[in-house]
Amino acid sequence: MRLRTLNDPDYLPALDERFALRQPGQGLPDPLGHPPRILLLYGSLRERSYSRLAVEEAARLLRYFGAETRIFDPSDLPLPDQVPGDDHPVVRELRELALWSEGQVWCSPERHGQITGVMKTQIDHLPLSMGAVRPTQGRTLAVMQVSGGSQSFNAVNTLRLLGRWMRMFTIPNQSSVPKAYQEFDEAGRMRPSPLYDRIADVMEELVRFTVLLRPHAETLVDRYSERREAAGAKADPVTDKAAVSQAS
Repeated sequence: MRLRTLNDPDYLPALDERFALRQPGQGLPDPLGHPPRILLLYGSLRERSYSRLAVEEAARLLRYFGAETRIFDPSDLPLPDQVPGDDHPVVRELRELALWSEGQVWCSPERHGQITGVMKTQIDHLPLSMGAVRPTQGRTLAVMQVSGGSQSFNAVNTLRLLGRWMRMFTIPNQSSVPKAYQEFDEAGRMRPSPLYDRIADVMEELVRFTVLLRPHAETLVDRYSERREAAGAKADPVTDKAAVSQAS
């Protein structure tokens, strides 16, 4: 699997543990019981990628909050339609990870006022459906961005739109890190700041929403139109005539 290894997964120097909850989902109904499964995606292949560094901080916090995390490495991912039928081992691994997940974190740099091609490529490789299986539908989603300049929300706004399109439950909170080059030390760890605190807030909220929604995901996204399609139901001439009459 093309997964990033998380260095110092339990070392959280910027977190004030006096105010951190080890199990933020505790007390919520949780018939599944296992740790929330969170897939994290980032949008830059630079050696010092701030979106990757932000995702790694998010993963450490999620582990602290009781979640199981996997960070996908997109460095070998082909472009959509580059390989016939997208039949490529890295694409298959990404889709398997999406199916494994119960929630996801997407973090993109803002480039030319938008998300990067690397970020969009990963999302484009996640189809709405693979036969009877839907790799994103009903999962929770947290969105983040990093910027080289001043505060902006262009990337997170686009990620929210994409999350809605992928039929995911995007949580209310989000993180935007301006001038990201100032927020990480030489070792790639995020310095204590309100920006780090916001990432902690977002991950804490993601755990809660994931625990709350995952037992009901199939029910919440059960759709009339898809049930008809799955049953192979044909159009009703009477209903169709009425619809045409109303439209005219």
